[in-house]
Amino acid sequence: MANPISPLDTAINAVNSVIWSPALVYLCLGAGLWFSLRGRFLQVRHLGEMVRLLRRGGKSEAGVSSFQALAMSLSGRVGTGNIAGVATAIAFGGPGAIFWMWVVAFLGAATAFIEATLAQIYKETDDNGLYRGGPAYFIDKALGVSWFAWIFAIATIIAMGFFMPGLQANAIVEGLNNAWGVNKPITALLLTVLLATIVVGGVRRIAAFAQLVVPVMALLYIAMAIFVLAINADKVPGAFRLIFDSAFGLHAGFGAIAGAAVQWGVKRGVYSNEAGQGTGPHHAAAAEVDHPAQQGLVQAFSVYIDTLLICTATALMILVSGLYEVFDGGQTLYSGLAGVAAGPGYVQAALESALPGFGSSMTAIALLFFAFTTIVAYYYIAETNVAFINRKMHSPWLFSALKVLILAAVYWGGVKSSSAAWALGDIGLGMMAWLNIIAILLLQRPALAALRDYERQRQSRQTISFDAAAHGIEHAEHWRG
Repeated sequence: MANPISPLDTAINAVNSVIWSPALVYLCLGAGLWFSLRGRFLQVRHLGEMVRLLRRGGKSEAGVSSFQALAMSLSGRVGTGNIAGVATAIAFGGPGAIFWMWVVAFLGAATAFIEATLAQIYKETDDNGLYRGGPAYFIDKALGVSWFAWIFAIATIIAMGFFMPGLQANAIVEGLNNAWGVNKPITALLLTVLLATIVVGGVRRIAAFAQLVVPVMALLYIAMAIFVLAINADKVPGAFRLIFDSAFGLHAGFGAIAGAAVQWGVKRGVYSNEAGQGTGPHHAAAAEVDHPAQQGLVQAFSVYIDTLLICTATALMILVSGLYEVFDGGQTLYSGLAGVAAGPGYVQAALESALPGFGSSMTAIALLFFAFTTIVAYYYIAETNVAFINRKMHSPWLFSALKVLILAAVYWGGVKSSSAAWALGDIGLGMMAWLNIIAILLLQRPALAALRDYERQRQSRQTISFDAAAHGIEHAEHWRG
C-alpha cells in the first residue's frame, strides 16, 4: 500500500506548481533569447576568449582568481541536477527534455554573462576586506530599490541556507544507501560534521576546496561516461535520435508529453546550470579581474561545462542502457527499470549494467563529491546575502545563525523523503529565478556597455581596464577610473 501524501507535502507541491507555472518557463527562455540577441550571441562569438580567460591568474588579498571563481561557481552548478536531475527530467518529460536542457544552456550562457558582469560592476569590499556582490547588491545600487534587494537577499538565504542543501544531502544519502546500504541518519550526520569543518574557514577555504575538488571530479565523471559510451558506441546515435524525436513529439511513445519535455527540460536545465537563478553572480563578484566582462565570459562558459558536457554525459549513459522509466501522470509510457524512483537509481543502474560490481558505487561517489561541493557553494551564497543584510543591521550573530541553519538543513534533508526534498529545492530555485531575471532585464544596460567596451579594447589591443563613470554607470565604487 502506498504511503499517504501528508498535508505538508500537498502544500509544498501546490506552492511549487504556482512558482513553476509556464510563465517562469517562458521567462527563462525569453530572457536568454533576448540577452543572446542584445549581445549578438556572445556565447558563440567569444567562445575562444572564454577558454583563454580560464588560464589567467590574478587573485589578490580581496579577491580570488578568475579560475577559482569559476571553480566556486561550478561547485554550485555541478550537483545533483547533473545526475538525479537529468534522470528526473527524463522520467517526467521523456528523453526530449534533454534537448530543452541544451536550449536552456545555450541561451542561459548569455544570461549568465549579464548577471555575472553586473555582479562584478557593483561589487564591494566587506568588513574583512573581501569582495562581495550578487543580485541583492546590484539591485540595491543600480535600481535603488532597497525593498526589492532585501526580498532577494531573504529569499536566497532561505533557498540556499535551508531548501537547496537538503536536496543535495538527500541525493548523497540515497546514493550511498543504494550502493552500499549505508544507514541514512549516520550518513546525514557525517555530512553535517564534514560541512562544518569547511564553512567555518570562510571564503578562502571554500575557494581552495573548490579549486582542488571540482576539476578532478568533473574530469573523472566525464572519463567514466566516455568509457560507458565507448562500449555502447552502436547505441549512441539512436540515443541522440530519441532525444530529438521526443523533444518535438515525433516519437510515437513519447509524443503525448512533448509539452512536458519543455517544462521539465527548462526546470531541470535552470536547476542544473543555474543561469538566471542568481547564484553564479555571488561567485563572479569574488574574482579579481581587470574588466567586469572577463568574469562574465568565464561564467558563461561554466554553463556549457555543466550542461553540454556533464548533463549530456549522464543522459546518454541512461538512454543507451535503456534502464529508465517515463511517466505521464499515473500512466507509464516506458518501463525499463520498474520499481526504481526517478533519481540516482537510474544512473546507478545504467553504470552497473556497463560496469558490474562497480557502477553503482562509482555513481554514489560522484554524487557525494558533486552534491557536497554544491552544498559548500550554497553556504557561500547564503553568507554573501547575510553580509548584505548585516551591513544594514550590524548583527554579526546572523552568520552563526546561518551556519546552524544550513547544518540542520543538511541533516534534515538527508533523512527526509526525496520527493519532498526535490519540491522544496524547486521552490527555492523558482523564487530566486523570478526575482533575479526581472532584475537583470531591468539592469542589462551596464553589462552590455561593459561587453562593448571590452570588445573595443581587445580589438584595439589596449591595456584592459574599466572606468564605470565613462559609461555613465554610478555606484560602482570599485571601478572608478
